[in-house]
Amino acid sequence: MKQQVEQFMERHSLIEPDKTVVVGVSGGPDSLALLHLLWSMRERKKITIVAAHLDHMFRGKESEEDMEYVKMFCRERNILCETAQIDVSLYQREKGLGAQVAARECRYQFFETVMKKYKASYLALAHHGDDQVETILMRLARGSTMTGYAGMQMKRPFAGGNLVRPFLTVEKTQILAYCEQNALQPRIDKSNEKETYTRNRFRHHVLSFLKEENAHVHKQFQSFSEKLLEDAQYLEELTVQAMNKVMKRKKEEVLLTRDAFLEVRKPLQRRGIQLILNYLYKKVPPSLSSVHVDNLLIFLESEQPSGVLHFPDGLKVVRSYNDCLFTFHQEEVLPYMYELTMPGYVDLPNGRQIVCEIHNQLPIRVGGNDFFVLDIHELTLPLIVRTRKKGDKIAVKGMKGTKKVKDIFIDEKIPLEQRGTWPIVEDGSGRILWLPGLKKSAYEFDSIHGRKYGILYYK
Repeated sequence: MKQQVEQFMERHSLIEPDKTVVVGVSGGPDSLALLHLLWSMRERKKITIVAAHLDHMFRGKESEEDMEYVKMFCRERNILCETAQIDVSLYQREKGLGAQVAARECRYQFFETVMKKYKASYLALAHHGDDQVETILMRLARGSTMTGYAGMQMKRPFAGGNLVRPFLTVEKTQILAYCEQNALQPRIDKSNEKETYTRNRFRHHVLSFLKEENAHVHKQFQSFSEKLLEDAQYLEELTVQAMNKVMKRKKEEVLLTRDAFLEVRKPLQRRGIQLILNYLYKKVPPSLSSVHVDNLLIFLESEQPSGVLHFPDGLKVVRSYNDCLFTFHQEEVLPYMYELTMPGYVDLPNGRQIVCEIHNQLPIRVGGNDFFVLDIHELTLPLIVRTRKKGDKIAVKGMKGTKKVKDIFIDEKIPLEQRGTWPIVEDGSGRILWLPGLKKSAYEFDSIHGRKYGILYYK
């Protein structure tokens, strides 16, 4: 097994000489064998080994004994050893996480701390070929990204260095045989046999079946993983090129041009969405799944011009016609209602003004919907400038009957995020007189007979 692992490490350049390697050690067969194997090649490979053990405090005295065993194992071989105890159950309750997710977060935070302390270049973990089979099958069953379907990577960036998995080339029986040959006496965590955990059910029922069909099935899965990752890397390069043409990035926002995105080839669209999510999330939440990506693609393909999707951790995807905004910004839209004096003005939240002036003569008119003429002798006061209400209707000038304000916003392609604060001018009787910049009502004064009149400007 040792020769097989060394060849795997050399073929993929997993660990370079003259570097420090932190080894995650639980005290079980897999991690103990990895620690022993790397320790045995330390002089030849010119590497420094640091063992890192975290007591999750799930099993009380038993897990504390695991920690003491790891300390003793390292002391006997003069291996640097870092240990810590974290109440993961408390962390789990505080963060609202599942037990396995909470344990993983605490463990990797600890590993990162140890790597920084020793300025280590590598974190070596003992995931093996059977683990890889289980991981790929679990992700296929629940859904993932294409990179996710490839399972665990043998080498990936972590804490300023790299996380490596030298044992992906071997299976569990080889590791157990290595422990026996080298007189290692690993600790056994009985929870690994409980079928309450999804991974254990795959291990006991699915993996055992596959091994009956092919005793070296782990090699086939590892080969599949490596090829899929190679393909994914190439497609990711194409995705970056395509997405740079259809999106604009800001600090915590991405603006996507829908029509241009839909012209991107299908195999790159899903990867493009994943690229955006990876950019926006500093740490991708566990609750984010392929279902979110599927829903977003349907959302973009839909002919409905606007809408909002809510993603984990406060990310919103706001579609408004051809624009699709990914944002964490949660600005609350507050309704407003102002009284407009004659003459006078109102400052609006959008930075513009509505100004009312009194005239004896009609000035030269500027065409468009940015002004409105009032017959002050027929006007019911006060004038009100407000935000929209459910069911608002306006008697549009030049049309019979009334039209819903909501439909006007849609027809005029007003972005969804602007509709809640768009000004509406009504008189004291509640009649909507004017949608500034959009539509005038039939109540605009057209005839001047030497009387005073008011004119409203949207500036």
